[in-house]
Amino acid sequence: MPKVTRDLPRARAGAGDEAKTTPKFFNPFSTLTGGSGRGISSKPSAGPKREVAAAADIESKEPTERTRTGQGFVFNTAGLGQHILKNPLVIKSIVEKAAIKATDTVLEIGPGTGNLTVKLLEVAKKVIAVEFDPRMVVELTKRVSGTEHGHKLSIIHGDVLKVELPYFDVCVANIPYNISSPLTFKLLAHRPAFRCAVLMYQREFALRLCAKPGTELFCRLSLNAQLLGKVDHLIKVGRNNFRPPPKVESSVIRIEPYNPPPAVNFLEWDGFVRLCFQRKNKTLAAIFKQTAVEELMEKNYRTYCALQNIEPSSNPNYVRDTVNEILDSTGLAGARASKMTQDDFLNLLARFNEAGFHFD
Repeated sequence: MPKVTRDLPRARAGAGDEAKTTPKFFNPFSTLTGGSGRGISSKPSAGPKREVAAAADIESKEPTERTRTGQGFVFNTAGLGQHILKNPLVIKSIVEKAAIKATDTVLEIGPGTGNLTVKLLEVAKKVIAVEFDPRMVVELTKRVSGTEHGHKLSIIHGDVLKVELPYFDVCVANIPYNISSPLTFKLLAHRPAFRCAVLMYQREFALRLCAKPGTELFCRLSLNAQLLGKVDHLIKVGRNNFRPPPKVESSVIRIEPYNPPPAVNFLEWDGFVRLCFQRKNKTLAAIFKQTAVEELMEKNYRTYCALQNIEPSSNPNYVRDTVNEILDSTGLAGARASKMTQDDFLNLLARFNEAGFHFD
């Protein structure tokens, strides 16, 4: 008999409130954010524990669409993103690519009726499934009760964005697409770090996660995710492999978090990257010449000096002159965020910090 733990917040999965363990970061340049560089299902950004916040504005909507399938059971496709993976070959491939060991504890998010869960139970030491829908909790409990591996399953009945996740070695899940961004970065914030996650995403979101500099889909989501872990596209999954079929194509992604995580303040990193990506095809020189940017950098510079008990420069043009000098000396004045590498961003941020400019 599987163990069921109830930890059910009043809001549904994917609602606007952030996970309690990952509060939203402060971004001094939030008023400058443009439409480019965003993920598909939400506005992505991240940082470890307090720093990797589920920085996505998830709209709080009541379910507007439900699909009735088989024997009167109703799947909540719009509100909870319930699309059950039904193809056993795809399920087998996902489990194989997760490379689960017999000693592993596996986290599954949104198990639904348990098609993937029962295969995970066959190879893992323990499976912890987080499910919001009480009907699915009942269905899954009934399905595994009395089976050979049923005792390995523990079910957490709650909102995955709000519950505190337990220790796990591997995460395998067909996740609700409307919480893709905050869930991804909540996982990347989890400590101790897990070995890998094999996750099903909407195809376009998945391609953005994997995108490289200079490609059309490269954006803040790509940069932030790839700073925190190794991201690989594994397989494409057509919509007919689900019940009911979603309106979009899907892909399976493997994420291996870097352990230890990169030595960078993620609040600062994301504030800086957000600024650079406000118009990702505009040169950095043009972005930093904007009056609003100069004023905010001046304010942040003076705040930093006050906190550090440092006398600010008496040069009235210090911010403008210093920014131009940094961009020219790094050779990035004419660079565009869409074509810059991770090292370009890290080096530029370090130079700004040395000059007393911070972005958190």
